[in-house]
Amino acid sequence: MAMGNDIVDTPESWEVVASRTPFEGAKTAVRSDQVRMPDSSVVRRDYQVHPGSVCVLALDEEQRVLVLKQFRHPVRHRLWELPAGLLDVPGENPLHAAQRELYEEAHAKAGEWRVLADFFTSPGGSDEAVRIFLARDLAEAEGERYEVSEEEADMEIARVPLTDLVRGVLAGELHNPGLVTGVLALAAALASEGGIEALRPALAPWPARPYEA
Repeated sequence: MAMGNDIVDTPESWEVVASRTPFEGAKTAVRSDQVRMPDSSVVRRDYQVHPGSVCVLALDEEQRVLVLKQFRHPVRHRLWELPAGLLDVPGENPLHAAQRELYEEAHAKAGEWRVLADFFTSPGGSDEAVRIFLARDLAEAEGERYEVSEEEADMEIARVPLTDLVRGVLAGELHNPGLVTGVLALAAALASEGGIEALRPALAPWPARPYEA
């Protein structure tokens, strides 16, 4: 039985006998790999190829979280979410991407940044990796607001108490994976020894999406 420090995800790669990309979109693609299994059989695994994403849990002095409500066509829902976006450039520093998304989606900036959590969104069907940052010491960004379009043109912005978001997650009322992971991770951090100060620094390594600090 694995105990303590043994409970750690570990990188591993099995032999890919053949690979093709039957679909390539503007931001993501679909890859089909023929993978050799431990019993020597070869099976097909189809999955989404994704550049990776960042989310920002922006927490103000009143313990409120900055959230956005946005329509998501694939699930036919309008979801409450954290400011988030793609890593548009290969090798992009995720902190810079997070700062950009906080500005573009919420016209805000933060004086303090830490890494809150890293996760894979759907490891059985996508290679998307997400890093959630905790941003504090919030202020309005300088200059004009970023001009949004498409789904973002219809977004609502609110500041909601962290306790209300935790309740909504546990009640099955909030479903966005970045928000769910972020608010529960922050609640756990606040309740743990060391609190927020024990979180990783903003430029902590991210093996799933290596970058130049």
